[in-house]
Amino acid sequence: MNQQPEEEFEDEEVAALYEHYHIKVDKGQSPIRIDKFLTEKVAFATRNKVQQAIDNSFVLVNGQSTKANYKIKPLDEIRVMFPQEPRDTEVIPENIPLDIVYEDTDLLVVNKPAGMVVHPAHGNWSGTLVNGLVYHFQQLPEMKGNVGRPGLVHRIDKDTSGLLVIAKKEEAMTHLAVQFYHHTIERKYIALVWGEMEEKSGTITGHVGRSAKDRKIMDVFPDGSQGKHAVTHWEVINNLRYVSLISCQLETGRTHQIRAHMKYFGHPLFSDAMYGGDKIRKGTQFSKYKSFVENCFQIMPRQALHAKSLGFKHPRTGENMYFEAPLPEDFSAVLAKWEHYVQYE
Repeated sequence: MNQQPEEEFEDEEVAALYEHYHIKVDKGQSPIRIDKFLTEKVAFATRNKVQQAIDNSFVLVNGQSTKANYKIKPLDEIRVMFPQEPRDTEVIPENIPLDIVYEDTDLLVVNKPAGMVVHPAHGNWSGTLVNGLVYHFQQLPEMKGNVGRPGLVHRIDKDTSGLLVIAKKEEAMTHLAVQFYHHTIERKYIALVWGEMEEKSGTITGHVGRSAKDRKIMDVFPDGSQGKHAVTHWEVINNLRYVSLISCQLETGRTHQIRAHMKYFGHPLFSDAMYGGDKIRKGTQFSKYKSFVENCFQIMPRQALHAKSLGFKHPRTGENMYFEAPLPEDFSAVLAKWEHYVQYE
């Protein structure tokens, strides 16, 4: 049996909330019920935990949902998702204002500001989106075995602004999690990057994995020798001489994928200190230009990345839902300055 925890799951904004396993059954495996097989083969996978995963369509055999009495066959491809157990389960309610874009009885869509961590974790036990959610919505559901993260089915980075969908009922949480699991959620990001693009659109393909020099950042491994398969589709919205405004559609969702891919492509995100975008990468040597860029960095001291749109099927009605969030104030201000600079300087 080839068992690969968290190696094949495509979206790490979701993956961080769950345990993921990709198992290829051995050629000589005898027929056995899949619930018994997983209980024996996956560490800490109790019969109840496996049954819950099967009931929630989080166990796939050859890409299809299965039942507990299914008998596995040689060379079956099994993918499993279990709720991840957080290290600390206490969430203190905090009166944090929330920018709610949409709300009904089943879910809400929140526009998260840059600088806000999504859920409590080491080093960030307060001031998170979840702390605010439990204050304003006392009865939010939690995935079984995933206490401490009520309502969450995905996340975005602290310094990335934009849209998140939050479940208000257990049925909605399960349904939305399945949509993320099957990659049917539509998400688009807006980014300001250094340099003008030679083409109007393109695709960046290259494995993304932890850097050997700095474990906090991700590197691109185009030969596939390390990391995980990653694909980013981009399209130019506006070329601004020394920077470009682009949209990014993720085919996969690796950690820091857009940031790592754009750096590898030679166009790091503007003001992205972690990936070298907080230095002047394109432009003149004139002091006036340098002062202009430094002023932009001061206005937006974080990566210029915004989760602009979010589309999914409503978990109860089946209706196609689509939401957009305008660029936050810091992003809009910097963009306006660049547009003015290109036109008048």
